[in-house]
Amino acid sequence: MKKILLAFDGDHFSEAAFEFARKMNEAEPILLTGVFLPQIDYANLWSYSAGSIGGAVFIPLVEDVNQTAMAKTLQHFEHLCITNNIDYRIHKDFKEFALTELKKETSFADLLILGSESFYENVSTGEPNEYMQETLHKAKCPVIIVPEVFDFPENNILAYDGTDASVYAIKQFAYLFPALANKKTLLVYSNENTGTAIPENSNIEELAARHFTDLSISKLNIEPRKFFASWYSQKKAAILVSGSFGRSSVSRMFKKSFINDIIKEHKLPVFITHR
Repeated sequence: MKKILLAFDGDHFSEAAFEFARKMNEAEPILLTGVFLPQIDYANLWSYSAGSIGGAVFIPLVEDVNQTAMAKTLQHFEHLCITNNIDYRIHKDFKEFALTELKKETSFADLLILGSESFYENVSTGEPNEYMQETLHKAKCPVIIVPEVFDFPENNILAYDGTDASVYAIKQFAYLFPALANKKTLLVYSNENTGTAIPENSNIEELAARHFTDLSISKLNIEPRKFFASWYSQKKAAILVSGSFGRSSVSRMFKKSFINDIIKEHKLPVFITHR
């Protein structure tokens, strides 16, 4: 049994994030932990100082939280878990900075699921917003970003660029989702230099084929910086598996801008992890 986190802020509840967890529970029973974080004081958002302790970003919280709205969100989560026969826990009453608390929670979980359109949706107009970017960077477990309208994956797209980060993500996805590993899977490589061969082709094929039963490998002859996001967004009922989302260890091919563009499109779920 895996421990899965769903993180919600204030009364922002992602039905899609819960639905992804529900589908996981259908394949294999999980422990679903709802992490209910405080609301942000949006009026004073830009008055906080970044990196004051350990490099973490601290965001001012609403002192007078709407307890009624939060209670309804908690009850809705509990009702859905009971209705769908999901073993669950509720973590709430965080008194300190929300990001620090969520980071600690991810240290004790197998996976975090976030709704791409609801998680601290009022932080900024940019997508993913600064708070989601920080969460992806700081998380101590893999993260799945889910748009509010999606089809549960029937296909996997493994983003490979020859780096340890991309290989690590592929392995973590296979370990966490053995049922999905039996689905049709495309391991895709692309490079600014379209003549570049797939790095360690035989090695990555040996590894991936052990975990993914219906595997094909493809080299995209496109300029990834410009066209990968649009190519990926045309896929149906798929999930993208990507390596590091960080400031200094982002892979050469799938840089943060790639993931930003894909998340912003709200088309398909994205699996992101780093060491």
